[in-house]
Amino acid sequence: MAKSDALSTYKAKRNFAVTAEPAEGGQPSPHALTFVVQKHAASRLHYDFRLELDGVMVSWAVPKGPSFDPKEKRMAIHVEDHPISYSSFEGTIPPKQYGAGTVIVWDNGTWEPVGDPHQGLAAGKLLFRLHGQKLEGLWELVKIAKGGERQEPWILFKKKDAFARAHAEYDVIAALPDSVIAKPLKQAAPAAKPAGKAPSPSRPARKAALPAEIKPQLATLVAGIPSGGEWLFEIKFDGYRLMARFDKRKLALITRGGHDWSARMPTLARELGSLGLHSTFLDGEIVVLGENGAPDFNALQNAFDRGQGADHIVFFVFDVPFFEGHDLRPLPLSQRRQLLRDFLAEKSTDHVRFSDNFEADPASLLRSACQMQMEGVIAKRADAPYVSRRSETWLKLKCKLRQEFVICGYTDRTDRSDQVGSLLLGIHDAGGKLVSVGSVGTGWSSEEAWEVKQRLLPLAAAKSPFEKGDARPGRWSRRKAGSERWVKPRLLAEVSFAEWTPDDQIRHASFIGLRDDKPAKSIVRERPKQLGPSAAPAEGKAGRSSVASVKVSHGERVIDEATGASKLDLVRYYESVAQFILPHLKGRPCSLVRGPTGVTGELFFQKHGEKIGIPGITELPENLWPGHAALLEIGSAQALVGAAQMNVIEFHTWNSTAKNIDKPDRMVFDLDPGEGTTWDHVQEAAALVRAMLDALGLQAWLKTSGGKGLHVVVPLAPRYDYETVKGFSQAIVQHLARTIPARFVAKSGPSNRVGKLFVDYLRNGHGATTAVAFSARARPGLGVSMPVAWDDLGQLKSGAQWNIRTAREYLSFQTEDPWKGYWKKRQPLAEAMKRLGYRR
Repeated sequence: MAKSDALSTYKAKRNFAVTAEPAEGGQPSPHALTFVVQKHAASRLHYDFRLELDGVMVSWAVPKGPSFDPKEKRMAIHVEDHPISYSSFEGTIPPKQYGAGTVIVWDNGTWEPVGDPHQGLAAGKLLFRLHGQKLEGLWELVKIAKGGERQEPWILFKKKDAFARAHAEYDVIAALPDSVIAKPLKQAAPAAKPAGKAPSPSRPARKAALPAEIKPQLATLVAGIPSGGEWLFEIKFDGYRLMARFDKRKLALITRGGHDWSARMPTLARELGSLGLHSTFLDGEIVVLGENGAPDFNALQNAFDRGQGADHIVFFVFDVPFFEGHDLRPLPLSQRRQLLRDFLAEKSTDHVRFSDNFEADPASLLRSACQMQMEGVIAKRADAPYVSRRSETWLKLKCKLRQEFVICGYTDRTDRSDQVGSLLLGIHDAGGKLVSVGSVGTGWSSEEAWEVKQRLLPLAAAKSPFEKGDARPGRWSRRKAGSERWVKPRLLAEVSFAEWTPDDQIRHASFIGLRDDKPAKSIVRERPKQLGPSAAPAEGKAGRSSVASVKVSHGERVIDEATGASKLDLVRYYESVAQFILPHLKGRPCSLVRGPTGVTGELFFQKHGEKIGIPGITELPENLWPGHAALLEIGSAQALVGAAQMNVIEFHTWNSTAKNIDKPDRMVFDLDPGEGTTWDHVQEAAALVRAMLDALGLQAWLKTSGGKGLHVVVPLAPRYDYETVKGFSQAIVQHLARTIPARFVAKSGPSNRVGKLFVDYLRNGHGATTAVAFSARARPGLGVSMPVAWDDLGQLKSGAQWNIRTAREYLSFQTEDPWKGYWKKRQPLAEAMKRLGYRR
């Protein structure tokens, strides 16, 4: 079909004199086929999935959007072809036009058909790879039409590969809701080159004899996001580092410890042998992919220790320090990887794959990696040579604290002496001496606890391997001193943990697996290098603002019967709005409303810490409120999401900051409608309150309450105490009630405000709090308090217009912050008091 004919249906549905959508145009990409996913808030929110082919964008409407979970089969309605120029369209289609609503570019990139795409479309089975800013890997579209349908139904789903993720672990729609034009996640991908022989590097490589050994380059752990220079970012795989050495078709698979594991991985060795290499070193990581497509360290360990799944080991190759008689180590990383990419484009197999990089905003990439339960991200300088040592041109950014420790002893399980109860761990100090760091007693099954003990029994030792005075018996567990069984320090345990204590012990440790790919003498404490005050933190205590993912317990529990929303939905909501809500939370005392059994169960209002164990939460100094326990601050994404995991539904803050606790920097009017008060009345009341404040020379901002009413917020210069501000706000409310008694009352009792509205000034007293902007509300529907522009007041339908399922989607379509001017506005009250005739 000719291009113009292919677009005839598209053109017939649109009036281009009214809509800004392109009528036609756009040139086919000369290098690679493009794709776009547009998020479309029409009568119903949906996602338009478009693939470039034959000069047009073949299109499907996907109501629920794509999912990385292969089990999630998403309906995709085949719609009319669109012009290529439509791929960059963002804007609002006017009312009464076809598709009326707002459109953003949710994702874009390139795609590769697997097989002939024309035959696939004709047969109703199209297999393809995506290389997008959000979507990656192998996908499939399958037609399920039976014939005669008005709209042709297909299904879109993810195929199992390294990018697949269980929906319960990662929901890309919720995690990344915004436009990639307004908030790009990656730089534009380089143009694809035609397949062919591996090219020569752009800088000449030196011919050389194959080295007997190349030590791997190691990454430096850092506590910040690198800046300056060009960096490439790769996913940090949860596996074993491996160097593949090819010498005249003789293959060696060499571990960090220098051992050849070729015999332990016959399938991988066979596939590597088929690459036809004669004088090469390939550097990468071996993993086993779990059922959800993510690297599974335990599965990799079982592949070796129990002989289960060795055929499933995958080698992700990320560097080539030596290639076919040429020493590439002096060349820039970008050149080495380009050669490797092009070579593996033709030669990769099911078990040998190229580890692609993501030229992305690093903070977003790290956040996404953590949301997908990955170990973290590796950053590499594109212009750096390959060096056989730990360097600062390779950096690792971890999602949580995790490293290897030397097993120095163990205790038996209390009720099963054939199983370990805890492992006694150590590291080497600067002088090479073993020092204790604590123990780990969780993270294994009964079978694994038995297997670990069998591995340790042959290593039994008569005395502690630690230096004299460092054994510290009895500190390992709650068992009495003398219960420790010492072993020769040969075996390593990989352990994740919450933090290092001031006396260099690990807290809240969890066992991940045993390791024997590294020498025990190399194990030291990994100390993150600080990259400077401007760098975004990446882990541990310094990582609160950038790493928010937590393991959600009982995530499937429904907490709101009205909407069917679960605890996991609430946690994901708070994670997604962290950048919006944190400016309203940071630096302020915060009270929490907790609902362990949901919005209809018993609710707890908590103002103080009381050892609730939320990671990242801050207890403010007790002298801020004499006579009371320490107040709380939710100042980081980690604390925010951790609170939601601990069943916190609402967040309420004081009107003052901790730095100036007795001087409020805002005044709040809560418009609380009584029984029989219409929504029109509430809107009118908000406009009247604003007019009253304008007359006093005070500018105010508006937000929904998430419940029945609205909040009007006045930013102040923090000069007066709470008693003064509360008294003045009361005087304003009383003036309204006297002036317009048919609409307002000055008393809060329900009987006083039937059919009227009470403007609540009591929230301006010392210790009083207000639900913060973007907070959910613990009531049926899980409404959200949403900042809005005054111009949009007339369009509001209720104080709970948005809930946790719709609020973030609404924000993804907003191009301007309605509260942008709020943060810099600090208004004195003296003139306003004078105009009202208020005396302190």
